[in-house]
Order: sequence, then C-alpha cells, then structure tokens
Amino acid sequence: MKQNNKIFLKKNILKFLIFNFSFLILAGCGYKPSSTYIKNLFDERVYVEVNVDKVEPENAPFVKDEMNRLIYTRFKGRVSHDKNAEHYIKVNYGGSSFIPISRDTNGYITRYRVDIRVLFTMKTKKGILQKNVLARHEANIQASSFTSSLLRIEAIKKGLAKALDEFLAYVSVEGAKVSEDNNKSDAVK
Repeated sequence: MKQNNKIFLKKNILKFLIFNFSFLILAGCGYKPSSTYIKNLFDERVYVEVNVDKVEPENAPFVKDEMNRLIYTRFKGRVSHDKNAEHYIKVNYGGSSFIPISRDTNGYITRYRVDIRVLFTMKTKKGILQKNVLARHEANIQASSFTSSLLRIEAIKKGLAKALDEFLAYVSVEGAKVSEDNNKSDAVK
C-alpha cells in the first residue's frame, strides 16, 4: 500500500511542478490572449454581416454561426443586431473552386484542393480595414456521387474555418500593433 502511495505522490508532484513551471513561463514571457489585443480594435458589441456566393447559399449559416462564435469566444464580446453599430465585420464569401490534384488509373479524381475566397471588411477603432483571405483545403473524393457531394460541402466548411482562423490571427496582429503604438506614445510623454 505504501508503494502505491509513493507512486501516486510522485505522479501528482510531477504534474503540479509541470503545470506551475508552464504557467510561470507563459506569465514571464508576457503572453496575453488574443482577446486582449482584439479589444484594442473593437468595443464589446460588434455587428456581423455575411454575404455569400449565390451559387453556394448553404454556407451562409455556417459562416454566420462561426463569426458569432469567434466574437463570443475569441473577441470576448457580444454580437450586435444594430446595422448602424459603431463597429462591424462584413464577410463576403466569394465562392470556391475545386482543383483536382490526384487521379486513379482510370482518370477518376481521387483527391482535390478547394480554394476559398473571403473578403473581410471591418470598421474598428483604427478605421476601416480590409483583409482578403485565400484558404486552401485538400480532401479525398469517393466514387459515390452522394458521398462526394457531402465531402464537397465538408471541404468548403473546413476551408471557411481556415479562413476565419486566418482572419482571427490578422485581427490579433492589428490589435497588437495598436497596443504597441499606444505603449510607444506613452513612453514619449
């Protein structure tokens, strides 16, 4: 019984030390979550508008839901329903294109790449910013047309998710630039 207690104690002490060491490293290097920097660009309430390609209207709810999720989870804000809100994000989904990248011996496409084009327009504290994103996702395709159709929709969703992640990174960097500019102006005073 004492042997089990010693092993249990060693494992927990090791976990405790690793957790605390990791926390000290992150705190010591000045790590801040992206929401800290995003607050430099947006107030708490942000209006979101999504315009999608008329050929693929089924993607509008996905993009809208993902943008709302980003506002709540990453921006730490709320979605405004006021079209005249002080800050907004307009998402223009420009469609997708499929490029075959692999074929089998009969010439049937077995793998393709989907290119997703999205334009983000934002009204922030810094002014109006635009970001064009070209997201790419590779996927396999199957001989069944029904399965291929489902895989196509899933590939588009994954590509859109990548575009939203790239947008989030862009907004975080822009917010960090504002923070850096504010720190420099405070140092000059």
